[in-house]
Amino acid sequence: MRRALPILAVVVIVALVAGGLTQAGGGTEDPAAPAGERFDLAGARERLRGAPEPLAALHEQSNQLLGGGRPAFEARMRELEGHPVVINKWASWCGPCRAEFPILQALSTERGREVAFLGLDSRDKRGAATRFLADFPVPYPSYEDPGEEIARALRVPKNFPVTVFVEASGRTAFVHHGGYRSEADLAADVDRLLG
Repeated sequence: MRRALPILAVVVIVALVAGGLTQAGGGTEDPAAPAGERFDLAGARERLRGAPEPLAALHEQSNQLLGGGRPAFEARMRELEGHPVVINKWASWCGPCRAEFPILQALSTERGREVAFLGLDSRDKRGAATRFLADFPVPYPSYEDPGEEIARALRVPKNFPVTVFVEASGRTAFVHHGGYRSEADLAADVDRLLG
């Protein structure tokens, strides 16, 4: 029994380290996708072809992490006036963000010709965010917001994830706190925005 304890301790430590690396983004597979099935960003962009110009410009910047801070974000929002916008605040270290990204992938592909989707990567490091987007690509860009300057301007709380729904007029309609658990739940909120 005494000989088994050190071996058991090593096994437990290895399991904890491996689990921690997976949660921190060390794994490359989308845990929500069935084995062997990854999000097809090129296919999503093809499905979004023909979107109105301001939305098509988003799709051309698919999965990019954009700088420029609040001025760049606000300029983009002015370009999107006349279109409803869904803004998702996320971070690479956020477990619920990781869980909801497959939902955002699917719905932004399905509804991205009528609704603008934008990401807001807050309190994050660029390298970690870039690796996260490599694992969870989306057909729209995200803006870097390491100090949450953009989030504060939107009056978004500090928790993660948060999704902000903006009317075509540019007025915030409502805010969803926490991660989405299903595509149907997010679709219902998009319908509410359009309603």
